[in-house]
Amino acid sequence: MTEKGVNHDHYRLGATRLVLRVPRATPWLGDAAAQLAQEAAAFERAEPSGVTPRLAAVLAPAGALPRGALVVEEIAGRLAELPRDLPAIARALARLHSLTLPPSAKRPPLPDHGILGPFGATLAVIARQREFLARVELPAATRRALEADYAAAEHDAALATPADQPLALVGTDTHPGNFIVRADGSAVLVDLERVCYGSPAIDLAHATLYTSTTWDLEVQGVLTRREIADFYLRYLAGVDAERATALRPWLLPARRLTWLRTMIWAVRLRALMTAGDLVINPRLARHVEARLADFFDPATVERVRAEWLGAAPLPPDDVLDSFSGPR
Repeated sequence: MTEKGVNHDHYRLGATRLVLRVPRATPWLGDAAAQLAQEAAAFERAEPSGVTPRLAAVLAPAGALPRGALVVEEIAGRLAELPRDLPAIARALARLHSLTLPPSAKRPPLPDHGILGPFGATLAVIARQREFLARVELPAATRRALEADYAAAEHDAALATPADQPLALVGTDTHPGNFIVRADGSAVLVDLERVCYGSPAIDLAHATLYTSTTWDLEVQGVLTRREIADFYLRYLAGVDAERATALRPWLLPARRLTWLRTMIWAVRLRALMTAGDLVINPRLARHVEARLADFFDPATVERVRAEWLGAAPLPPDDVLDSFSGPR
């Protein structure tokens, strides 16, 4: 199938309506069996939501599949279109996040952000990757912006006690290119590699930030403030009132945190590609390089950060007051 991401190859298995999902040997993957077990658990845990592919089989690491593989349901449909399919993506995430949260003892092998809290756990991921900043040439203004937002994220994480933050099964990598839209208009999240127990607010941010809506080779769009606000409103209407109320204070801080997570990941990606430690096909490599150059451009950085630094942060109107964050 079309190579779109850097971590997996996908093969359509004839007319079986199944897909072979094969992990690549990328620099950040650990033990093959453990990684495979984690991905299998992600598909199994998410399946009751009805918005992810069904897991059909797990092929253990061996022979021609040294990292193993998953056999999953092929979702018939089309690529998401922006902004047309934002309501469907909002509904899919609401259904995924509404799954019953298991007790902490039953959450492994999936990562559990309930221990540090979703903000603290995400900041820890960012902190581990900051070493790559020294290996990459960045405009001075971009580097200053990343450092400023890292300090702000530390502040948010210090105030965000784990008990205060709603927790759910989340997709984590919820950019629009990871959704397929069925003929009935429903959206299906097809990439479950990074599923964990974390913050729904981070999923919502990742679905609508500029760095996500322009990332995919075939799914591209720049959203307006109103389109982003409408996405949030539709999502909040799709979850129970208690969850919606608990989430509101974290929505805007999660946008800054998720942008920072994405940008530091992008720094690491450029460092690995420059060093020759990550090799992908030329067409995808050209696209990735173009996206990274845009993401690191000071004008792009300034435009994105205006969401939380500007006089009218996102989203506007009747949602605005509740997006002030935990300060």
